[in-house]
Amino acid sequence: MKRFFGPVRMAEPQVSDAERELFGGPLRYDMGWSKHEHAALDLTMLTALRSMPSLVGATLRMAWQADRRGLLAVMVSEVGQGLAAAVGLLAVNAVMHVLLGGTGTPAQRVYALLPALSAAAAVAVVNSALAGWSTSRAGRLEPLVERIATTQYLAAAACVELEAIDDPEFRRLIDIAQQGPGSARRMIGVSVAALNSTISLIATAGVLTVLDPVLLPMLALIAAPRGWGAMRVAQERYVSIMSWIEHVRASRLIGNLLTERTAAQEVRIHAVGAFLLSRYEGMAQSAEAEQERLASSKAVTEWVASALSGVAVVVTYGAMFALITTGRMGLAVAGTAVIAVRSGSASLGALVMNINHLHEESLYVRDHGRFLAQAAERAVPRGGDPVPGKVGQVVLDDVTYRYPDSESPALDGVSLTLPMGSVTAVVGENGSGKSTLMKVLSGLLLPQGGTLHWGGADVTGLDRAEVFERVSLLTQDFQRWPVTAAMNIRIGRPARPAAEEDLRPSVDYAGAGAVVAKLPYGLRSLLARIFRGATELSGGEWQKMGLARTHWRSTTSRADSVLIVDEPTSALDPEAEIEAFDRIRRLAAPHRAVVLVTHRMSGVRHADHIHVLHRGRLTEQGTHDQLMAAQGRYAAMFTAQAAQYAPSVPLPRPGSPTVTDPA
Repeated sequence: MKRFFGPVRMAEPQVSDAERELFGGPLRYDMGWSKHEHAALDLTMLTALRSMPSLVGATLRMAWQADRRGLLAVMVSEVGQGLAAAVGLLAVNAVMHVLLGGTGTPAQRVYALLPALSAAAAVAVVNSALAGWSTSRAGRLEPLVERIATTQYLAAAACVELEAIDDPEFRRLIDIAQQGPGSARRMIGVSVAALNSTISLIATAGVLTVLDPVLLPMLALIAAPRGWGAMRVAQERYVSIMSWIEHVRASRLIGNLLTERTAAQEVRIHAVGAFLLSRYEGMAQSAEAEQERLASSKAVTEWVASALSGVAVVVTYGAMFALITTGRMGLAVAGTAVIAVRSGSASLGALVMNINHLHEESLYVRDHGRFLAQAAERAVPRGGDPVPGKVGQVVLDDVTYRYPDSESPALDGVSLTLPMGSVTAVVGENGSGKSTLMKVLSGLLLPQGGTLHWGGADVTGLDRAEVFERVSLLTQDFQRWPVTAAMNIRIGRPARPAAEEDLRPSVDYAGAGAVVAKLPYGLRSLLARIFRGATELSGGEWQKMGLARTHWRSTTSRADSVLIVDEPTSALDPEAEIEAFDRIRRLAAPHRAVVLVTHRMSGVRHADHIHVLHRGRLTEQGTHDQLMAAQGRYAAMFTAQAAQYAPSVPLPRPGSPTVTDPA
């Protein structure tokens, strides 16, 4: 008994040999499921009915926003279907009275049936028309609601502070909320179905009350086992998903690795394909065993529910037999009651399942709402003071910044000045804080200590959108957009329209003319191998496109601005690297400061000023000659890199005469 009527328990996940070998044991990737792993298990009919209005409220508000007429049409059609169902049952009752309780010859009885049959036919036609109208309007509402929810999600995600994106807890919420729009869409259909079941149930219950109030509790008695069975199966399915979602994702991951371009070379050279395929089959067999167990459990649960419902039907028919034999119910009423009970029990069973579905989907709609609320709290503030028209210089004073998941600061008391028209270099080993410093300079991160001033104005009081407008950024991992070559350049300032001839100066400046010339359609060529007919560029060619994008953005702004270039030449050959550094330095202008971040020391020797970062602190600053004369960290790094290009003295071969020093 406890097996069927006790709470559904989370089973300990089985671990396949392949899973243990590849992933070290049971996978527990946190994709948001764990937050709700017990929510569905606590669902009861009473709690579900109590929470139903709040569950659908947010989704219906989105539907109202998307298409008010469509939502009203759905509601009117569903109410109409409920009324049609009630009228249909009354028409059936009239037919039963004529057939079983009427007088006259059979022919006379048939003629007497015509009005009731005509009414039943008309009701059926009206009901089908209302159902089609509801389906049509609901089908329009579903994609609209999903679009609104997706737009809300994407807009909120695009407007939060960069610090929120770097926060692991907020990133987790972003991942969870991705399921919200799909759940909101599905809730429209489920809500319509629940409304239909509710109205049909009310109509049927009203007819049964008119026929005989004793039959009303019988209706619930028949439907209760079905409702229990549906909820029990849903709960067991939910638990199975909880236990196996990571296993399934890992199987898909293996399949993706066998087909991805990035892994294609090692799959073939290292014979990884056959190895991964065998592990995939092992993990798939484990998942298949779980599906077989789940199917068997579902079959047994549904059999028990059907058996209990059958017992309830026997009790109901027994009660009706007693009412007939005692004279409290005529045969005509009994026939109508049988049809009404069957119709009502079906409606109640459907309502139970719909409420269960609503509850499951609403969990992720709630996460969507929670994400929107937190994203609003962590959004980049709108408004503020305008950035001064004449900046002159950007100044960091004793700036400190520490990431949420780090114990030591990424920047610790950093102070430096960027005069307009200058080229400033920032160098340091990996993890020294260079990229964090660039994010603070650009306004993407606000100082947690110290200040950042643009032309004497503190950045915390400025309109951040205007600050971003004054910054151009080219990083080592800049985005390679899967769009045309022209759009890859234009996206540096996408709101500014541009023809191909407008982009040509940026192409020539970046030395990307040869790259564009070899493309099948020139700047109109699609740069994304994921689409048929598209073209892929090499790393060095992409960096030239990125430099063209940076040129387009920086040269289309006439206000005082800052150009930040972070590791721009990592994929270029030495000759192209030297040329790229020269081009970047030439972007310095009276109204523009250039900040150059690189590991390639040869590219910074001609900078106006060089800053050396070490473990988040500014340890040295000056010109190249000054820093080399100081024989500090910069000089050591420069000398070490220069030694790699110095001519080497060949070692003597074994057995050859040793050359001695004549001295």
